[in-house]
Amino acid sequence: MVEGKELEEKYQKLCRILESCGSLAVAFSSGVDSAFLLETARRVLGDRLLALTATGPWFPVRESAEAEEFCLKRGIRRKTLALTIQDIPGFAENPADRCYICKKTLFTRLREASEQEGCAVLAEGSNMDDLGDYRPGLRAIAELNVRSPLREAGLYKEEIRLLSAHLGLETASKPSYACLASRFPYGDRITREGLKMVEEGEELLIRLGFRQMRVRIHGNLARVELPQADMADALKYGTREAIVKGLKDAGFTYVSLDLAGYRTGSMNETLA
Repeated sequence: MVEGKELEEKYQKLCRILESCGSLAVAFSSGVDSAFLLETARRVLGDRLLALTATGPWFPVRESAEAEEFCLKRGIRRKTLALTIQDIPGFAENPADRCYICKKTLFTRLREASEQEGCAVLAEGSNMDDLGDYRPGLRAIAELNVRSPLREAGLYKEEIRLLSAHLGLETASKPSYACLASRFPYGDRITREGLKMVEEGEELLIRLGFRQMRVRIHGNLARVELPQADMADALKYGTREAIVKGLKDAGFTYVSLDLAGYRTGSMNETLA
């Protein structure tokens, strides 16, 4: 299928895992991992498959639209589950285990939806790389017996991108993303208004041509994370002014560029 015997074996193992499920519901965010999992499951299970997409103020509208388009293009049955901040007790307070609190409620709801639709198994798209960072959400997934087929097959992110490209998936080179709540420092209250500010700020950067980035919110200050290679572009005449104006229009008073650059999970740096 692709170059490399080990990668071919991992892909075949994934297919066997999916076939053994019988029928499957996939928690689908439209990200690289869940898109690859969903497409592989479609090829293995056919119409014994359901895509479940959660919506809420911490999920960008763009991601929901891409999830819908992905499923429509492939004829995959899809169901959405709408959530609010109030639906998840303790989420707004943003403790260090916020991701656990969120995933416990979210996947409990997704499991209920999958059972209502007659699916034998609920699966999600975490991969082997997710084991190397602070990911309290994985604890909730384990407690609820949600399957993680990509991890079961031993697949890493770069391998998933290679396989996605081979399958012709538009998500193969899609930048990594995470829910908008991850832009708030732990302990800072998560509000619908703050989430909207972050979403508008990141959509602005995407329109300006930046692919991998984050807008972290610190009260009325926006801390922009960009890869080191993109910083010079951000400071060019015209672009810098557009970033400052756009972020202020989104509701921020101050705009800063983080000289340490883009990195995943930068809010975890405050944890002991």
